[in-house]
Amino acid sequence: MRLGSVNFEKRGRIALLTLDEPHKLNALSVGMRQGITEGLAKIEADDEIRVGILTGSGEKAFCAGADISGFSFEPERVRKYLAEALSVLQAPERCSKPLIAAVNGYAYGGGFEIAIACDFVIASDRAKLGVPEIQIGLLPGFAVVRLHEIVGRAKAKEMSMLGEPLGAEEACRLGIVLKVVPHEKLLDEAFAFAGRIAAKPRLAVAMAKSFYNRGLGGDEMRYAMDAFPFLFMHEDAREGITAFREKRKPKFKD
Repeated sequence: MRLGSVNFEKRGRIALLTLDEPHKLNALSVGMRQGITEGLAKIEADDEIRVGILTGSGEKAFCAGADISGFSFEPERVRKYLAEALSVLQAPERCSKPLIAAVNGYAYGGGFEIAIACDFVIASDRAKLGVPEIQIGLLPGFAVVRLHEIVGRAKAKEMSMLGEPLGAEEACRLGIVLKVVPHEKLLDEAFAFAGRIAAKPRLAVAMAKSFYNRGLGGDEMRYAMDAFPFLFMHEDAREGITAFREKRKPKFKD
């Protein structure tokens, strides 16, 4: 079943969401955001589904982040875009059922954030993960309120300030990734792990997710939503996004 730019497939008690715009490296386009939202809603509503898996189509990318090809700098449109994007990035946390990100390639920016919003990340040995937004004068809107809880404040600052990607093994060492597997076995491993969870008592599994995710959201997300429009409208961000579109190195003026 096609939901926006996402393929939805149900295999017994496990649902598979495949981000399917490989020609755009599965970037978070309007269709992709729609598909993720609708796919997670279907997982939530179907009592037969116990676990969901998210992965990317193609050999290169899980999700390469925001689709900024048509980005606007108008204040109200920036605020609307951020509110919608942060809502999508939070959606895996809000889903009551366990979700596994099967990261098959690049997981950058919003793609990285979708992955860490899932309950578990299983990565291909080819995967690269990171928050490169600083390269265009921005910061990751969701990861800035989550990443330090996973890797610690100093490493989160380093990742956000340098924007350099991590290999799968390094991401595993830092606790971002649960397990690294051979690329060709990624979905098999994800389904095997999902099956083990699906075999456990549904209520206890749901309560475990709820307990461990308690306190997520709230004031820090509201702060991000209020603060980030100012960063997007700064001259350096405009230059960074424009340079990215024009495939040239940005000339920041600070």
